[in-house]
Amino acid sequence: MTKAALITLNSSDDPVANLAMTTDLIDAAVGRGATFVLTPEVTNCVSTSLAHQEAVLCTQGTDPTLRGLRETAARHRVWLLIGSLALKTDDADGRFANRSFLIDPAGKIVAKYDKIHMFDVTVSQSESYRESAGYRPGDKAVVADGPFGRIGMTICYDLRFPYLYRDLAQAGAEVLTVPSAFSETTGQAHWHVLLRARAIETGSYILAPAQTGLHAEAAGGKRRTYGHSLAVSPWGDVMYDGGEDVGYGIVEIDPNAAKDARSRIPSLAHDRSYEGTAHE
Repeated sequence: MTKAALITLNSSDDPVANLAMTTDLIDAAVGRGATFVLTPEVTNCVSTSLAHQEAVLCTQGTDPTLRGLRETAARHRVWLLIGSLALKTDDADGRFANRSFLIDPAGKIVAKYDKIHMFDVTVSQSESYRESAGYRPGDKAVVADGPFGRIGMTICYDLRFPYLYRDLAQAGAEVLTVPSAFSETTGQAHWHVLLRARAIETGSYILAPAQTGLHAEAAGGKRRTYGHSLAVSPWGDVMYDGGEDVGYGIVEIDPNAAKDARSRIPSLAHDRSYEGTAHE
């Protein structure tokens, strides 16, 4: 068994303060026996201002949050999934990357994944998002070897695209990570059911650490996220729900659970080709 800790954050637009808060929670989770710790999407900075992000964000090679969290993983000798960091890139159009990292107990970057699906939606007349205005999408799905088997890496809005999770599971992933900063409106409606569906469809563990609450911004932004960091078993049972408070929860990962679920419902092996969609 592996003890995995899901951390719930209320990150502000200050990366220095966010790193201190995240490190404190990792320390506490490790103190309770966690050997695999997961943080949410945009661990380093939640901001609605592209100008502010341009001022405070760094490249992967210079980012102090990435450096600090790698050092924390090495200090504790634990695996760490940095849900994602907002990072500057060398892209000609100046857009950032929303990048997840898997760190091993030596502090080495084992894998990285850039969010593929951009959150460009209009939830209501008063709530809209255009992630692609500031971030460029990734173009590669990622499966990596972790502490208890293979891990499929995704981020937040990816959750709404089930083919990605099926591809990851068919590539050998038995644990799927979904670090998120889900909006409060869509979270209330869809978060639990979508995460459980991805677990059931693939016979995989779903580990989804989340941002929560109203996020403090110097420019006065009013971004609010849903919280409810969730761990779901390969059979679709909710193992942990973090609610709306900052903190962490620990679940035990059984490396045989995915194999058992897939042997009972072997749908990953039952794909059939078909000839398009008929309009009659």
